[in-house]
Amino acid sequence: MGNDVISVLVVDDSVYNRRMLSEIIDQTGFAKVVAVARDGEEGLKKVFDLRPDLITLDLEMPHMDGFTFLRILMKSMPTPVVVVSSLAEDRNVFKALELGALDFVGKPDTKLSTIEQFQKDLIQKLAMTRHIRMRNIQRRISQQVVTQLGIAPVVKPAEAVARKVELVAIGASTGGPSAIQSILSRFPADLNAGIAVSQHMPSGFTKAFAERLDRISKLTVKEAEPGDFMEKGKVLISPGGKNLILARQGSKVVARLEERAESDRYIPSVDKLFKSAAGVYGSRMMAVVLTGMGSDGKEGVLAVKRAGGFVIAESEKTSIVFGMPREAIETHQVDRVANLEEISGEILKFC
Repeated sequence: MGNDVISVLVVDDSVYNRRMLSEIIDQTGFAKVVAVARDGEEGLKKVFDLRPDLITLDLEMPHMDGFTFLRILMKSMPTPVVVVSSLAEDRNVFKALELGALDFVGKPDTKLSTIEQFQKDLIQKLAMTRHIRMRNIQRRISQQVVTQLGIAPVVKPAEAVARKVELVAIGASTGGPSAIQSILSRFPADLNAGIAVSQHMPSGFTKAFAERLDRISKLTVKEAEPGDFMEKGKVLISPGGKNLILARQGSKVVARLEERAESDRYIPSVDKLFKSAAGVYGSRMMAVVLTGMGSDGKEGVLAVKRAGGFVIAESEKTSIVFGMPREAIETHQVDRVANLEEISGEILKFC
């Protein structure tokens, strides 16, 4: 197999799913299934034998489930993993991401539209395999262990800054859920700004993501609903499959949700969140571009800077995929490039 072809191992206890995934992957032309496995135990044997470039992983399996598989894999032979999960397993997805899974795709239902979306999402995840920095995933896992032990520092402002920020808008894609968790878990309860998040994610999963962040963080975190007000110490997560737009309503700022448009390449759109926030907050906002594939956030960064706002991008050193931060940095409008563990402190200097 040529170096340009991505070798894939499919681990799933369903014969139907193994066949479906194999067909989609083999039809791409740039990826090929080199083996399938019925459970984690068989999967690990094939990982050590074949050393695939990428693994697709079911979580609920007999003999050895996906979580045990991930723990062993990440210690012994770290390999990019994309979880293939049903909506009923939404909470489990985020546990898998904490254990080192790179990303996930939601299993389709019987509707043709969701099957087509599933194919598109899976192919997109396959295409980014060459851009993944496994060392950064391992680094992030070790940092999360510290956070779970309850010793993640609550960051104190390092210095007083004249600029006053009332909103922090965060955009992320691949590797984003754990990065966002890392940032929010370091904030004190009395943060003097609101936070709006646009994380590329399928519809149906963002509620569980918001609930998880709410438990881990001292802030109030929720999936955004139409009419939610943006307030200090509150975090609104854009629902998967929709765009979060911020708008002025009297003296307050309110959340509006916009359905996916034909022109939307990325959803939820980081560009649309940043642009709407810039229109409302001007110089009183900060935009943060985290790990992810693609260029979403680039146009938004330009809008934020035109409005007088401040922009931070995650460094190449800590990004799981350095696509979105690189695109932002190449605008020459980013004020600060920071490692993930430094970003909370950078934000607090302004809040």
